[in-house]
Amino acid sequence: MPTAQAGGSRTRVLSLSRPLDLRGTLVVKGLKGPALRAGADGLWRATRTASGPATVRLRIEDRKLVADAWGEGAELALEQAPAWVGEQDDPAALVPAHPAVERAARRGRWMRLPAVGGLVEVLIPTILAQKVTGIEAGRSYRRMAGRYGEPAPGPTTLLLPPDPGRLAGLRYYDFHPLGVERRRAETILRVCRDADRITAISEGSLAGVYEYLHRIPGIGPWTSASALGVVRGDPDAVPVGDFHLPNTVAWALAGEPRGTDERMLELLAPYEGQRGRVVRLLERYAGRAPAYGPRLPPRDIRRH
Repeated sequence: MPTAQAGGSRTRVLSLSRPLDLRGTLVVKGLKGPALRAGADGLWRATRTASGPATVRLRIEDRKLVADAWGEGAELALEQAPAWVGEQDDPAALVPAHPAVERAARRGRWMRLPAVGGLVEVLIPTILAQKVTGIEAGRSYRRMAGRYGEPAPGPTTLLLPPDPGRLAGLRYYDFHPLGVERRRAETILRVCRDADRITAISEGSLAGVYEYLHRIPGIGPWTSASALGVVRGDPDAVPVGDFHLPNTVAWALAGEPRGTDERMLELLAPYEGQRGRVVRLLERYAGRAPAYGPRLPPRDIRRH
């Protein structure tokens, strides 16, 4: 049970079922940005809960997870902390059938799949990452948080993720100064204006959540899998349509420097039910395929 501390914080100490790689678990796409920081003093995350804003610091001491939280949503965030760090995850469900997968699983044996909740909160930066470089997506999200976010509670410089209610009142052209064109802007607006319904559905069956998301114009398999792999800890979430991922999988599992979505799914077929875990392990521990030609330069649409 959380206990109150001096300085307005609350603390929860959790006995871990197994060792935990905090960075490997939570420093992931969909969470990276001005609401997340990992340092020597622990991993800090700012979020909006149903009870209000919260900042949580996670650290491991004596094989236990110590979570300190600030803000109106502190108690609820502490209740959710075990899911954030993947206490519900079962890495042993993956049975490697390829040396590359076995090596990656061994190197990432303390990495878990998180289930952080907050689907709308994760969808926004995920949509920003559609069809652009990681540099562009990160830059746009930082601008968005700086303009429409707020300082997070507690002793931190983190910013809260932008309030979907505030974003819902914007127009697509308000996103242009952030470096976001009309297509992505309108997708974010649809999500924010349907935030209550998305939040309600996000707790239902995983298949039902995927189905609902795919009805929203601008959200397809890449966006839904990228988000639900983090929000629900879906171990089978494969972001089909990724620029680099088919090459990473083809190189690691077949020694082929270039792959397609079809080839990637063929190679991942033996791991059905755990394909998302395999993808995450290969991305982090197997290395990328050889690069050919010039890299795609980041754009800045504010100049257009």
